[in-house]
Amino acid sequence: MTQRLNVTPAAFRRLAAIATVLLAAIVVSGAAVRLTSSGLGCPTWPRCTDTSLVAPPSYHALVEFINRVVSAAVGVVVALVAVAALLRRPRRRDLTLLAWSLVAGFVGQAVIGGLSVVYGLAPGWVMAHFLLSMLLLWAALVLVHRADDTWPVVATPVRRELRALTTLLVATASAVLVLGTVTTGTGPHAGDSTRHVPRFGLPLERVTQLHADSALLLTGLVIATLFVVRLTECGPVVRRRANWVAAAVVAQVAIGYVQYFLDLPPSVVGMHVAGATALWCATLWLALAARSRSVPVVAQVVDGHVVDQGDRLAVRQH
Repeated sequence: MTQRLNVTPAAFRRLAAIATVLLAAIVVSGAAVRLTSSGLGCPTWPRCTDTSLVAPPSYHALVEFINRVVSAAVGVVVALVAVAALLRRPRRRDLTLLAWSLVAGFVGQAVIGGLSVVYGLAPGWVMAHFLLSMLLLWAALVLVHRADDTWPVVATPVRRELRALTTLLVATASAVLVLGTVTTGTGPHAGDSTRHVPRFGLPLERVTQLHADSALLLTGLVIATLFVVRLTECGPVVRRRANWVAAAVVAQVAIGYVQYFLDLPPSVVGMHVAGATALWCATLWLALAARSRSVPVVAQVVDGHVVDQGDRLAVRQH
């Protein structure tokens, strides 16, 4: 029975990748709830109403309730990843800790989501809800990256300057996300059009300009990264991921300006949230490739000897 329940490294990585995609998807679905003014469609938590666990037959209630059901289903997948980490053979401590951190983060998301409803979609709670989602995606991408057992034994070294530049990219992308949530908490899409939902009370034009300036700074850093990866020997994986970041930032800047000049239509704002999620994931994915100094292996041949270790094996060029 124990052998039947063993999870192969390849199967574990596929499951972790599925969980990562779903964690990104519920960010977009959560934004759709807010943009359709359905944030308080279910005014209580964990029940939908004071008298019913499920939603009554009304549009906003159904939108919010469906999002809760989808989020619960994603939670099941995240729990499966954590269990699979225990059943993976060989078991690796780093993967197990990362997998269970996703469970802890998802529980935290449920609590913050509930508090957001209890406090009438106060922007601070909504902001925390989104930013915790970004941290969850970070942990999920690190999990998928470390679970990859297909890297070559001798990887192309990445210059220290490029690693530092990708770290700066992640830091700048983090600032862009924080400023974006502040802009959202100041803007018109509060999440419910039938009640008075508090806003941050900041000057919207100035906050929007600050967010745009940070996005332009990120764009400049991406351009610099593209030059560096083409002028140095860093391997095809880093180059490909840098191109993904460039494509994501160009699309995101374009969507950002469109939503600004069209006066924030909900459909375009939803595209902007999806673009922000994609850009964040692409930036992290590039940084992970650039900082890979060791190779995760299950069984590799090094100098004619079969090496089998449960944790990461540092393999340097001989």
